[in-house]
Amino acid sequence: MAKRIAVLVSNDLNHDQRVLKTCATLETEGWEPILIGREMKESRPLEVPFLARRLRLPFQRGFGFYAFLQVAMLRALFKVQVEAIWANDLDTLLPAFIAARVKDLPLVYDSHEYFTEAAGLTGRPFQRGVWLQLERSIFPRIAAVITVNEGIADAYFERYPRARGGRPLVVRNMPRKRVKPVRTSIDWKKRLGIPTHAQLLILQGAYLDKDRGVVQAVHALRTQVAWYLVIVGAGEEWEWARTQEDQFEGRLVVLPKMPFDELCGLTASADVGLSLDQGVHGNYIMSLPNKLFDYIHAGTPVVASPMPEVINVVDEWKIGRVVKDFTPAAIAEAVDAVLAYPTSHWTALCSEAAAALHWGEEEQQITQALKQAQANS
Repeated sequence: MAKRIAVLVSNDLNHDQRVLKTCATLETEGWEPILIGREMKESRPLEVPFLARRLRLPFQRGFGFYAFLQVAMLRALFKVQVEAIWANDLDTLLPAFIAARVKDLPLVYDSHEYFTEAAGLTGRPFQRGVWLQLERSIFPRIAAVITVNEGIADAYFERYPRARGGRPLVVRNMPRKRVKPVRTSIDWKKRLGIPTHAQLLILQGAYLDKDRGVVQAVHALRTQVAWYLVIVGAGEEWEWARTQEDQFEGRLVVLPKMPFDELCGLTASADVGLSLDQGVHGNYIMSLPNKLFDYIHAGTPVVASPMPEVINVVDEWKIGRVVKDFTPAAIAEAVDAVLAYPTSHWTALCSEAAAALHWGEEEQQITQALKQAQANS
C-alpha cells in the first residue's frame, strides 16, 4: 500500500505545474499525494490526477486570508492520515511544521521563490517583517529544503548557514521532456484574428503581478505597428493589460489562464516569447521564470530580462536575446535581433536546449529531499 504524503499549496491546484509534476514524481517513488489547496472565486472544477481537496476561506487576500489559511490547513492536516508532508512556499510552512512536529512526520519545504523579497512585500516593512520572523523561526529547523535555482539556494544558505538541512537542494521548474515537438490542431492566429504572416509575441505567466514586464511589453507594442502581442495569465498587470486592448485594434490580445497543453500550442505558434520581469525586487533579481523553459520546449526563442540566472540560460544555449534595459527601444532591438533569423534556426537551438533542460534532469532531487527528511525526522 502506497504511503500518503500531504502536499500543501495556497493556490487552487489546477494550474500549478510544478506542484503537479512534483506529485507525479512522488507517485513514481511509491507515495500517494494528497493535495490541499484553496477554492478561489474563479476556480474551475478540479482537474488534477491526484486526491485533492480545496479549502474555502472567508477572505481572498490580506491578513484575513493568510490567518484563515494557516488555521484551515492545520485542521486539514489533522484530519488526514499521512506519512509525510510537503509544504510549497512560506505561506503553507507554519501549519506543515506544526503538524509534522505533533505527528512526528518528515517534512520537506519547497520554496518556489525568495518569498520575503517578493514584489508584494516591497515597501511593506511590517508584513515583510512578519514573514521574515516566521521564516527565521522555522527554516533553520527543517531537515530538507528545496528551491528553484542556484541563486536562491545561495541566498538562503547565506541567510541560514547553520540550517539543519544545509544548503537547499535545487529543482528548477522545467517542463517534462517531450518525445515530439509541440503540435497543435488549433490555428491560433486565425482564432485570434491575427494575420497569418504577422509577427506574434507572447508573454505568459500564472500570475502576472506588479513588475512582471507586462506594462513594458505593451508600451513597446505601441511603437511597433507590425507586432501582435498575446498576454496569457492573471494578476495585477494582466488586469491592467485588459484595459488597454481597445487601443490596439486587435494587436493586443489578453487571455485568461488556460490548460497547460493548450497553452503550449499557443506558445509554439508565437515568433518570440517575452520574459521581462523587472529587477526591482530581490526575488525577481534571483528569479529563473518558468516561462523561459516553457518557451524553450515550445521551440519559441526568447527576449528576456538581464537577470543573472536568466542570462546564464540564454547565453549558454543561445536561445534568444537579453534586453539591455526595459525601454520600448531596447525591447524592440532585442526582438528584431531574434526575428532576423529564420524560424528553423531557433527551432534547432531550442530543441537542443530542451533535450537537456527538462524535469527528468531535476526530479532526482525530490527523492533526495524525501530521504533527507526521513533520515532526520
